[in-house]
Amino acid sequence: MKTKDFIYGFLAITFTIVTSHSQKVKAQNPIIFADVPDLSIIRVDDTYYMSSTTMHMNPGVPIMKSKDLVNWHLVNYAYQTLEDNDDRLNLDHGKNDYGRGSWASSLRYHNGVYYVSTFSGTTGKTYIFSTKDIEKGPWKKIVLNNSYHDHSLFFDDNGKVYLVWGGGKLQIVELKEDLSEVKEQTKKILIENANAPAKSDIMLPAEGSQLFKINGKYYLFNICWPKNGMRTVIVHRADTIAGPWEGKIGLQDLGVAQGGLIDTPDGKWFSYLFRDAGGVGRIPYLVPVKWENGWPILGENGKVPQNLDLPANKSLIHGIVNSDEFNRKNGESDLPLVWQWNHNPDNANWSAKERKGYLRLKTARIDSSFTQVKNILTQRTFGPVCSAATMLELSKMKEGDVAGLSLLQKDFGLVGVKVNQGAKRIVMMDAEKGNPKEIESVPLNQDKIYFKAECDFRNQADQGRFYYSLDGKKWISIGKSIKMPYTIPHFMGYRFGLFNYATKTAGGFADFDYFRIDEKISETK
Repeated sequence: MKTKDFIYGFLAITFTIVTSHSQKVKAQNPIIFADVPDLSIIRVDDTYYMSSTTMHMNPGVPIMKSKDLVNWHLVNYAYQTLEDNDDRLNLDHGKNDYGRGSWASSLRYHNGVYYVSTFSGTTGKTYIFSTKDIEKGPWKKIVLNNSYHDHSLFFDDNGKVYLVWGGGKLQIVELKEDLSEVKEQTKKILIENANAPAKSDIMLPAEGSQLFKINGKYYLFNICWPKNGMRTVIVHRADTIAGPWEGKIGLQDLGVAQGGLIDTPDGKWFSYLFRDAGGVGRIPYLVPVKWENGWPILGENGKVPQNLDLPANKSLIHGIVNSDEFNRKNGESDLPLVWQWNHNPDNANWSAKERKGYLRLKTARIDSSFTQVKNILTQRTFGPVCSAATMLELSKMKEGDVAGLSLLQKDFGLVGVKVNQGAKRIVMMDAEKGNPKEIESVPLNQDKIYFKAECDFRNQADQGRFYYSLDGKKWISIGKSIKMPYTIPHFMGYRFGLFNYATKTAGGFADFDYFRIDEKISETK
C-alpha cells in the first residue's frame, strides 16, 4: 500500500507540474497589452500580417508581422504622413488633429499584392495603399474623394472589388478593377439594420465592418454597443454578396469586440478582437472559433478564455516598443519603427546624427500649450506596468525652453527642465481634466538630468508617476501620482513622449542620450 500510495502521489505531483508548465507555455490574453486597436489580420502561407490604427501619429497605419499569431513585431508603415498641407495635421495656427488622422484600416492580399485601405475624418477621403513587398515597400497610393467609415475592402472570387462601410445601416459599392474609383451606380444598402441581432437600444450602431468569404459563404463582422450593455460582436452571413443576410450575436463578453476571422496553417480558427482597457488603450485579444452549421462560434462557452492553444507570449519589447540608445550606424534608419511623431514632424528640427549617440530636438517657434508642441517623439506605454527613463543634456536650452519626458494624452503629465530668468528648474506638470498645472518645482544647478516615468495599468489602476535623478542612480519622486484616463478627444492610449519646446525664444536645443524602457516599476501601489 505504501508503495502504491507513493506512486499515486508521485504521479499526482508530476501531473500538476506538467499541467502547470503547459499552461505557462501557452499564449494568454490579451495578446498585446498595448494600444493596438482596429486590427485587421491576414495570413500569407505561414506568415501573418496585421494593420492597426494610430490616428494622428506619424508614420501611420503600422504593419506588424507574426509567425504564431501571438508575438508581433513592427515591419513597416503604410505612409510617412497622410497629408502635408493641413494645419490640423501639422499642429499649426493652434489647430490639431487629435483623435482623427486615419482610422480603422482594412488589410488584404490579392494576386501577389498587399492592400491597406484606411479613411480620414480630417481630409474626408479614403486611401488605398498597395505594394508587392509589405515589409519594405514601396507603396502606391490611391485617393478616393469620400470617407468610407470603417470600411472593409473585399476582393471577390469573380474579380469584383467592393467596399462595405457604415454604421447601423451598412452600404456596399463596387470599385473599378484598378481600385482608382468607385462605381457610383453600384452603391446600395447591404443591411438596413445591422444592430438588429442585439435586440436592444443601441448606443453605438454596428460599425467596424470586416467581410470574408469562407467555403463559399460570405461572413460580415461588426461591433455594436447596446445601452447599459457592453461592446458586442455581430456576425452576418449570406450565400451571395447581395444577400439575403442573416445575423446573430457572435460574442458578448468582457467588451471584447470588433475584428474578424483568421485561420492557422494547421486548420485552427480564431477571431481577432480588442478590448477597451482604460489608459493603456485598446488591447488585442484572440478567441478560439469552432464551426457549427456554417456559423463561426466564438469563445469557450461564449466566454473569452485567458489561455489559448498557441505559443506563449514573449515580451512586447523589441517588437512593439523598444529602448533606444540613439546610436546610428551607417545605413541605419534615423528612427526605428517603434517611434512615432505626434502629428506631422518638422524634420528640419530634429536629428539622430548631428551629435553621435544622441537625439537632438530643436525649437523653431513659440508654443504656449503642450499638446500643440511639434516634434514630440512617442512610443506606446504598455501593461500591466511599465517605465521609461531618459537622460538630457541641457546646456543649449534658451530662456523659456522646456524639455523632458511626458505621458501624453489629453490629461497629460510631464517632468522636465524649464529655463526661467537664466536659471534651470525641474518641473512636474499635471493636466488633470485637461487643465495643466505645475505641481512641483525644484532648482537645478547642472546641465545633465535624468528623468523617469512609470505607469501602473493593473486592474485599470491607470496611475502614473514621475521621477528625476541628478546622477542616474538615486531616483527622487516629484509632484504627485497622475490619473491616466482614456479620453475620446485623443482616442489613444497614453504615450511616452520626449519633447523640447520654446515659450520665449526659438533656436535652442536639448540632447537626449537614451530612452530605456522596462516591464517593472520601482514601487508597488
